[in-house]
Amino acid sequence: METILGLDLPTWWFLVIGGLITGYGVLDGFDLGAGSLHLFFNKEESRRLALNAIGPVWDGNEVWLVIAGGALFAGFPLVYGVVLSTFYIPFMLFLVALIFRAISIEFRSKESWKWWRKMWDISYTVSSTTVTLLLGLVLGNLIHGLPINKDHEFTGNLLTFFNPYAILIAVTTLSLFMLHGAIYLVMKTEHRLYTKLTVIVNNCSKFFILCFILTSMATLIYVPHMTERFKQFPELFAVPLLAVLTLLNIKRNIDARKYFTAFLFSCIITACLLILFAVGLYPNIVISTIDPAYSISIYAAASSVKSLKIMLLIAAIGTPMVIGYTTFLFWTFRGKVKLNEMSY
Repeated sequence: METILGLDLPTWWFLVIGGLITGYGVLDGFDLGAGSLHLFFNKEESRRLALNAIGPVWDGNEVWLVIAGGALFAGFPLVYGVVLSTFYIPFMLFLVALIFRAISIEFRSKESWKWWRKMWDISYTVSSTTVTLLLGLVLGNLIHGLPINKDHEFTGNLLTFFNPYAILIAVTTLSLFMLHGAIYLVMKTEHRLYTKLTVIVNNCSKFFILCFILTSMATLIYVPHMTERFKQFPELFAVPLLAVLTLLNIKRNIDARKYFTAFLFSCIITACLLILFAVGLYPNIVISTIDPAYSISIYAAASSVKSLKIMLLIAAIGTPMVIGYTTFLFWTFRGKVKLNEMSY
């Protein structure tokens, strides 16, 4: 098979899609985490400040998810079909929750009625938490494996998705995004809300550390196939080592109230955990629990070589543009949040 820089085209596309999903997790993760924490803020001003902290960036961050879905369809159409048909109900709930998150942000401050704002505050928190938990549930099931038969058909039911390991991954994802969001909010706020958030950040870090330890132990014990690649290539142990060191540095910087550095480390650990997921799966994308022979690898699911080459060129041109736009957006809206007549 034709290679570029020593890697074949399906592997390149596996990396591209992994990079896009990682970008989404890092960027939209703090938005979703901020939404999950929203009801912890009791005062109207605090809730408005929290909303305006993510207001300029949340919709731009979702672009990464859209691109990742398009890249999966273009690069691995078989996987796209199997995954979307398998997780049909979770993905529909995911889309509904995304819609309600968006309209909650936009509609909340359109009226001054107390019940109106409270309704959309609840909707914002519930939808953000639902999106996060569903992402974790899908991720957990892909790690654990799915009952896929030789015809690539899902033979389970809705309850199949709610296995203990997938639920643990969902809760861990929620704890990570809550920590990520809390650190972002504490960077963007001041005075009374800043003080409250310092306590929330500390509690979220403890919650995530507990989930991180439990998930690591459960993966080693109950999902042994995720460690096979690390046994074959011991140098890959640098990734989990980096994740552990990053976690320690998050806690250290939170205790020192160096929140910008802590936020950078929370971005890194999000990326590390998704890299661990990708390394454990490769070269498969969908693992069958019925028979390993029924698993879907990147080579069996890839588009034609010509299609992969053309789309890889398009990705090489488009990805820097998206990164540039995202960087410009964050630079433009840097600094502490201030409320004015244009605020949510």
